Amino acid sequence: MKLYTKQDLVVSSFSSVLIVLLAALGFWLYTVKPPVNPQDQAKNTTGAAEAVQEEDLIDFKTSPASQFLVDTFSQYTVDEQQNISVYEKLNEAVVNINTQVMTYSWFSQPYPTEGSAGSGSIIDTRGYVVTNRHVIEGAFKIYVSLSDGTQYEGTVVGSDDQTDIAVVKFSPPAGMQLKTISFADSSNLKVGQKVIAIGNPFGFDRTMTTGIISSLGRPIQIDKNAIVKDMIQTDTAINPGNSGGPLLDSQGRMIGINTMIYSTSGSSAGVGFAVPVNTAKRIVSDLIQYGFVNRGSIDAVFVELNSTLANYAGLSINQGLLVSEITKNGNADKAGIKAGSEAVRYNRLSPVFYIGGDVITAVNGSKIHSLLDLNSILENSKPNEKVQVTIQRGRQSLTIPVTLAQKGK
Repeated sequence: MKLYTKQDLVVSSFSSVLIVLLAALGFWLYTVKPPVNPQDQAKNTTGAAEAVQEEDLIDFKTSPASQFLVDTFSQYTVDEQQNISVYEKLNEAVVNINTQVMTYSWFSQPYPTEGSAGSGSIIDTRGYVVTNRHVIEGAFKIYVSLSDGTQYEGTVVGSDDQTDIAVVKFSPPAGMQLKTISFADSSNLKVGQKVIAIGNPFGFDRTMTTGIISSLGRPIQIDKNAIVKDMIQTDTAINPGNSGGPLLDSQGRMIGINTMIYSTSGSSAGVGFAVPVNTAKRIVSDLIQYGFVNRGSIDAVFVELNSTLANYAGLSINQGLLVSEITKNGNADKAGIKAGSEAVRYNRLSPVFYIGGDVITAVNGSKIHSLLDLNSILENSKPNEKVQVTIQRGRQSLTIPVTLAQKGK
């Protein structure tokens, strides 16, 4: 057995401690990493994220501008910008029209009640408003409400039952600057063209709807004896209360006056009709100038023929307008048209009319079957214009020139 001195034991112990310390230092140097520069760390992180994005994520590309028509300077599409621009410029030129009508009690005492309501367009800074005739028909009082909430009493300047157009005027306070709507040219309209309607459907003031022109030149009967030949058909939502309001193009110009809808429910079904603005221009001008539409007419009283009446009167035709009476020294009288002489009536309650006179069958070559046809043909005429009137006298057909008279107010 080897014997160790005290000195040997001290050296051995010191050597063991030194080895342990060196081993610990080596382990610490291996496990502890040097500090990392923050910029280098950000670059590394970005690079890693990009690598993950490229490999694992779907690439969501921005849709091309041509697809959504996005203006790079706005969050709205071009179509939305047009809508917003038109509304902000013109909604204050659209008014709400409310009426009162006179009603009678069981004791024949008159009292005012709420009448119809509709829309209108301010067309002149003096307070002229164009609307529909049926909106103000029979009104005892008319109230025009502006966008700022103020309300003014209006008066009827004139109305026309042939086109369902009326002009109302209110007196704005001195200094008030009214916004107006300008007229476009409705002869240049195209099917598919975007249109905008602003009105007061169900009393919701200045509501805006959009759509397109669905058809042009629609002949629509608006009354028993009135037809508008060139109505604009649109799918723009038009509801009760929109009547009389403007139908606008994308530039904010009036192309028509919203007048009626076709619906089985009474609400919009996507089939609405507007009187074209070119028709309205002439009507409005006459109403403001004369108080009525200065169109031509034939001074006579007519009865629509049917088979029963034709057989009773012994006529060779059963369609046309029987001339019952003529105005003495009127244009029909001067042209040589003959009135009836035998007084008859359908029953004891019906009015008397006269048979035995001429039957008008055509005007300017267009066939006449009813008063509706005659009014439609003469709708654009003026007094003193000459028309060619075809009549049936017995079994003889004659064409007579007639100078139109001024139609009664």
